[in-house]
Order: sequence, then structure tokens, then C-alpha cells
Amino acid sequence: MPSPCDSKYAPAGDVGAALMMIDSRLKSIYSGKSGTDPEQQQLTDQFTASLGPEEANDLVDGACTLIYMYVQWLRMAHEDQDTDVIEYVVPGFVASMRLMRKSVRPEVIPTMVGMIVAAATGLSPNLWRKQYGDWTGDEMNSLEATALLLAEHINRLTGDNDFATRIITEALYRSDED
Repeated sequence: MPSPCDSKYAPAGDVGAALMMIDSRLKSIYSGKSGTDPEQQQLTDQFTASLGPEEANDLVDGACTLIYMYVQWLRMAHEDQDTDVIEYVVPGFVASMRLMRKSVRPEVIPTMVGMIVAAATGLSPNLWRKQYGDWTGDEMNSLEATALLLAEHINRLTGDNDFATRIITEALYRSDED
């Protein structure tokens, strides 16, 4: 019986804008600067402030699509090694989230882990989350942090600081061709 949370029913959202935000954060991290670049933060704040409700929902859906795609890539990589993505990704993810005390509230961590597990089992993180009600303001930073941590994990695994961005960009390019 198909699940109503199956990824085939999920809206993709604005994957390009979500990827732009994650890539910008990754570049800031890799530049070696401590903290958030104030100019970059101002640009991000201006962008998000310019979004109407529909565009904001599209950005959230886009971030969930990134999470799904990153987890699927990790799942395939772990299957190639005969390991379980949940076993190897979730503990480090939880540890990282717990260290992000200023951005991530502890009570939101189980929801973000649930989204990763949903994606690892082929379910849409967004549809899985929405079955529990509307998104909360506390979840927005955590959602971005989830996508960021997964992208950074992929980049670390591959030894390529642009790999996670590139796999999404290539997937978007291929989908435009189809």
C-alpha cells in the first residue's frame, strides 16, 4: 500500500533558492571565517524578508527536497559499502545539532532526525513532517541546519567542498533536459 508521504507526492519547491542558501553557508564555513559573514547574513535576511507566504513555502519545500536528495545519495553510498545510512549518519548528525545551541533548539532535533529517517526510507521529509501540523518558527533554523549538515557531510566524505552543490545542480540540469 503506497504511503501518502511517498516522495512522488511531494512538491519539489524552490530547490534553486534553497541550494543557493546552503551553498552560501558552506562557502562561509569553508572560507575559515569564524561566525557568519555579516554581509552574507544581510543578503540572506533581505532575501527571506522579500518572500511572500507562497515563496516561503516553496523555499521550505526546496530545503526538504535537498534533504531528501542528500539522504538518497548517502543511502546509495552506504549501500555500496554494505552499511546502513541511518546507523552511520544519524548519530553524528545528532551530535552536531546538539552543539548548535544558538541555532537549534533541543526539542526540534527529534523532528529533524525523523525527517532524515523518512528520507532514508523513501518518504518525503516534508510530507512526513506536515502530517504533524504546520511548521513552527523554531524549526526553520533547524531545517536549514539539517540540509547544511548533510551537504557538509557529503562534501567531507568525497573530499570535495563543492560536491553536494554539484550533485544537486547536475540533477536540476538533467531534470530541465527531460
